[in-house]
This record gives sequence, structure tokens and C-alpha cells, in this order.
Amino acid sequence: MKGVTMIGVSRAQNADAALTFVELTWHKQRIENRLRFGRQVGQQVLDRQRRVVSVAPGSIFAFVRWAANDYGTIISRIDIVRAVAAGERYQTLPFVRPGGEILLRMDGWPKVERVLQLIDAVEALGIDPADAAPDYWQHVHNRLSVNETPRAYTRTRHQAWLKRREVSP
Repeated sequence: MKGVTMIGVSRAQNADAALTFVELTWHKQRIENRLRFGRQVGQQVLDRQRRVVSVAPGSIFAFVRWAANDYGTIISRIDIVRAVAAGERYQTLPFVRPGGEILLRMDGWPKVERVLQLIDAVEALGIDPADAAPDYWQHVHNRLSVNETPRAYTRTRHQAWLKRREVSP
């Protein structure tokens, strides 16, 4: 009986090792770390203001960080990240363990706001942003980084991504 329990624990530990964990925090008018989109496969509530969510390998999520002090906003940031599988290379990111493939990284409220508008535009097409082509988020990052306007995500582009995903291993 002990062997069965130990095997069960081992399997649970192995499953957890494959997940990406994101710590979310909310302190009214001070700190807000949240997911804008992404599919959570688990959640652990730490206290009233903090929780840790888990994301499956290969999933794409948007992590928004905002903080303020008595004088105003001190950080506005958004990262769109692909959760990596065990053994894959990754980039580290605060509050994300172990890290992930960063598809987009924007700092400063004007650029963060623009990314949020583009996410809204993808949702307006009836497409979950977590299902959008990863290269679209890289395109948005590249264009906004040089103060250019990114191309809009379209249903045609999304269909092409879905077909490409079907034939790629």
C-alpha cells in the first residue's frame, strides 16, 4: 500500500515539475500582478492578496504587472509568454517559475495599453488570444519596440496558423 501511495506522489510531483507557476498579487492601489489571458490548470491560494496559478506546457498567457507608490505609477509591464515543457530552454521572468519563452515584453503604460487594445481586437474576432499564433505576438513586440503600428490579427491569419500547427510536429 505504501508503494502505491509513493508512486502516486511521484507522479503528482512529476506532473507539477512540468507546469509553469505564476504568482499573482493584488494590493489595492499598490500592486497588481494578473493574467490578462491564458488557461490555468490549477490554483493555490496563499492568502487574501496572493495566489499561484499553474499553466500547462505549450500554453500562452499574458502576464500584466503594475505597481504604484504615493507619487503615482512606478511600473507598467506586460509579457506574453509560452509556458515551456520540462527540459526546454526558457527565459527567466519575475514571479514566473521556472520561466518561459517570452513572445512579447512591453514596458511603460502607453505601450502596455496598446498591447491590451490588440488583445481586445483579437477577442473581438471571437478568438481566444491564448490560441493566436505565437509569431503574431512576436510581430507586435517587434513593431511596438520601434514605435510602428503592428498589423492586425485576422481570421485568415488565424486559419493559416491552425493549418500550420496541424502539419508541424
